[in-house]
Amino acid sequence: MKKSKSLLLLFALVLVIGTVLAGCGGNKATNGNTANTGNTANTGNNANTAGEEKLAADQTLRINLMSEPPTFDPAQAQDSQANTVLKTMYEGLTRMNDETGKEEPGIAEKWEISADGLVYTFHLRDALWSNGDPVTSEDFVRGWKKVLDPNTDPTAPYAYQLFYLKNGEEYYTKKVTDFSQVGVKAVDPKTLEVTLKAPTPYFLGLLSFYTYYPVHKSTEDNDKWATNKDTMIVNGAFTLTEWTTGQSLQVSKNDKYWNKDAIKLSKIDFSLVNSSATELLSYKNGELDYAGAPTGELPTEQIPIVSKELPNEFNRKGIAAVYYYEFNVTEKPFSNAKIRKALAMSINRQSLIDNVTLGGQFPAFGFVPQGIAGADGEYRTAVKDNYFTEDLEQAKTLLAEGLKEEGLDKLPTFELSYNTSEGHKKIALAIADMWKKALGVEVNTVNQEWAVFIDNRQNQNFQVARAGWTADYNDPMTFLDMWVTDGGNNDTGYANPEYDKLINEAKASSDMALRQEKFAAAEKLMIEQDMILIPLYYYTNNSLTKEYLKGVTLDFSGAIDLTRGYLLEH
Repeated sequence: MKKSKSLLLLFALVLVIGTVLAGCGGNKATNGNTANTGNTANTGNNANTAGEEKLAADQTLRINLMSEPPTFDPAQAQDSQANTVLKTMYEGLTRMNDETGKEEPGIAEKWEISADGLVYTFHLRDALWSNGDPVTSEDFVRGWKKVLDPNTDPTAPYAYQLFYLKNGEEYYTKKVTDFSQVGVKAVDPKTLEVTLKAPTPYFLGLLSFYTYYPVHKSTEDNDKWATNKDTMIVNGAFTLTEWTTGQSLQVSKNDKYWNKDAIKLSKIDFSLVNSSATELLSYKNGELDYAGAPTGELPTEQIPIVSKELPNEFNRKGIAAVYYYEFNVTEKPFSNAKIRKALAMSINRQSLIDNVTLGGQFPAFGFVPQGIAGADGEYRTAVKDNYFTEDLEQAKTLLAEGLKEEGLDKLPTFELSYNTSEGHKKIALAIADMWKKALGVEVNTVNQEWAVFIDNRQNQNFQVARAGWTADYNDPMTFLDMWVTDGGNNDTGYANPEYDKLINEAKASSDMALRQEKFAAAEKLMIEQDMILIPLYYYTNNSLTKEYLKGVTLDFSGAIDLTRGYLLEH
């Protein structure tokens, strides 16, 4: 594995900074989207220094999204494109300070935690919705109830993130029918009491994630509120002011935001162009202020070139995200673990990185990436990702055994699907070629528009599909609890009671050493034994930032925060 000292130091730094919340994956070459940079996006001084520098008269930030967010409903969001935009429009009880890596007060100005770590009492500040209504504790109760509502169609993909609440899972599974029994209560308009089923060390970080956002009372009478910019009442730094489907989005500064004086940008214009070549050209022509991951994508073949041409604007950061292919394990022949293992073992990951992705990624042989905190330091340092090796002879043997068990002479031609992206396409074609040369396997690569791709994955309408996952918070749980039986983001159909038991035991404990032991056993089971997915590489973010753009930050997972950005005269 090729590792540069600078990236290793970045990972070490991430560990020191501690718990950070990000959004999980959409058009990146991570979960749902981009090909995924520094702790700040080469932003130089932070927003606090804006007064010492000359601000540009026009504070409109121009940026590209590789695909349109599938939803603006926080309860239904599950990808990085939605996360990027929702983070400008909403604020949770806490927000993450990407420069310190710590949660800080958001809508909650302070809180107390009981001695047993189960009860959190949040005191809300005097914040307003964009229409002038006060933000109240009931707005959080309403938002969380929407996420856990088992009768919603479709149900919230991230509902399990609220299973930390007392009776949260029980309400979702209809074992408890009265929501008042769930551990969230509006004590008064400015006081919210939250009761957990078990101590959760990273809970404050979770609260800045979009699944925990509040929603306005107007959503009760309008099921379509998130499909029209004029019915989206928000509590964040920006409001959605323009939306031309498939072409562009614009958010504008929200003068009702409680911390509006910290916001320098007047607007953020998002183009929706699904071409990395066009994005790079627009950046070079001065039409974009930022290009690349996590909102967009740089052409892979151009990454080595622009890193030399624009050294003061190019950024690379190792991040807590993994790129992988997942199987529909409910469909033959991919219900056979030996066939799945054969495909995983016959891919040359370093060749893929050196010749195709070109972004300095790290070969992956596990699912939890580097940079995630463990019991004593970094999880991936303590728990090695040696669950399998690249071994063509063993792969051929396993494939023959698996085919025999399935009564097949050869593996039927199958589909490898990916969402629209030049990067995803190149990776798919390269891997299909590796499989053909190594195993004689024929593969049809299938490109799908993002929303269609996500829908097909969720409904298990696929055989093998690309995917990626970005940390939502700094704990191995954010990567491993998604594979429990019927998990909202478990698109593989995997169901293993032993795996579920290990994850539940980790959730029930605050003993970090015990939790790490359970995580390691679960990861080994999911990959070494069952191989429900093929880990390919751990991400790096590669991006370009104009030197006059300051204050835009990227957290350890690669999620971007645009809200504190500002533009200098240039």
